[in-house]
Amino acid sequence: MFFLLALAKYNSLDQFYILKKLAIIMKKTYYLLTIILSFTLVFCNSQEKKIEEINFKTGYKLNSEIENKLKKNTSSWKHQASASNYSLKGDYKNALIQWDLAMNATEKSFTKTQNDSINLKYSSVNAKDYIIEQAKKNKIVIINEAHHNSFHRVFSKSLLQKLFDNGYKNLGLETLSYKENIDSLQKIRKYPILKTGYYIKEPQFGNFVREALQIGYNIFPYETKNRKANGKLREIDQAKNIQKVIDTKPNEKILIHCGFDHALEGNHKSWGKAMAERLKEYTGINPLTINQVEYSEKSKAEFNNPILQALDIKESSVLLDKDSKPLKYKRSKTYTDIAVLHPKTTYINNRPNWIFTNGNKQTQITLDNVEIEFPVMVLAFKKGENINNAVPIDITEVKNKTENCTLGLQEGNYNIVVTNGEKSIKFEQRVK
Repeated sequence: MFFLLALAKYNSLDQFYILKKLAIIMKKTYYLLTIILSFTLVFCNSQEKKIEEINFKTGYKLNSEIENKLKKNTSSWKHQASASNYSLKGDYKNALIQWDLAMNATEKSFTKTQNDSINLKYSSVNAKDYIIEQAKKNKIVIINEAHHNSFHRVFSKSLLQKLFDNGYKNLGLETLSYKENIDSLQKIRKYPILKTGYYIKEPQFGNFVREALQIGYNIFPYETKNRKANGKLREIDQAKNIQKVIDTKPNEKILIHCGFDHALEGNHKSWGKAMAERLKEYTGINPLTINQVEYSEKSKAEFNNPILQALDIKESSVLLDKDSKPLKYKRSKTYTDIAVLHPKTTYINNRPNWIFTNGNKQTQITLDNVEIEFPVMVLAFKKGENINNAVPIDITEVKNKTENCTLGLQEGNYNIVVTNGEKSIKFEQRVK
């Protein structure tokens, strides 16, 4: 361009014609570049989202299936069953609602004077930091969950790395199946499948197991093998199965993740002693016991434990009194050493905010060009894992094409499966 202008400086008429010619060339070049760029974008998008129809069956249920089953169910535990079905597919909000119906949740509250007293009596500290410090002084940590509450698994998962760094090399899971080949899970496959355990089918529990495998935990089952065992006998069997692992690894620490009352110490009204107390009896080791259940949120704020209502909890917390002693969970003659209070869940595109923590990004899945009848479930599988039996990384249900579809995914490559139960399609999604 500068060369042409230099030639034209001696003749203004020549300069005019040269500039006109140059303008034409630049205009054609612009259109050519625009066409190339458009083609490149279309090509790249088509490469990123190659949609294929697949043969795919899943045990996860659409909301309409759960609702229809609930209408026909006349049993006393129908809402508990529905809570489980919602929980397994990652529908936290509906799981809470159904569980509260099952438990006949009622409004609870303190007076203003009582609320003020609670705030004066306790100060809150970060639960994760506090538990890690206490765990350093112990050899066994037992933490419980409510089986319908996915966030309890998210919190337990957040403890894994630092507990491992402090000697906790073994993880016992109540839900882990003996039928599943544990060696294959830990040494070959390295990811959970649907047969790994009933509650492990839930995405956050599956991610809990993935994280433990990645860190290097030895994962073991401890549930009784006696299907007829219940109550007292079940607690005894669980404790003895954990004791066997302790005996083979005398110099290693153990983390136990269990459901509800199995974490209780002291004398249990129905079982005599729960698993935690039995384990203390058989090993002579006093475990650090942690309760997540009692103070966790309900479907409505007014159903929450009055202590949770009284406090403005912003993060998972342990309450300390004036003597720096933690708030315990106590019921009759049973207790746990620590009670954890979790903050109220907020929602982003109808998904719990804690789905998008610990490295998980808000990932929008575009469904407007997907030819399938709605509603659909959208399941994300880590690329390389078998979509026919792996536990998905995340699941959500989408009612129609205009509704946002948001998954919580870390950086990496995924297979996205969209299914309505009759038809299923698959495409790849990269999260940067």
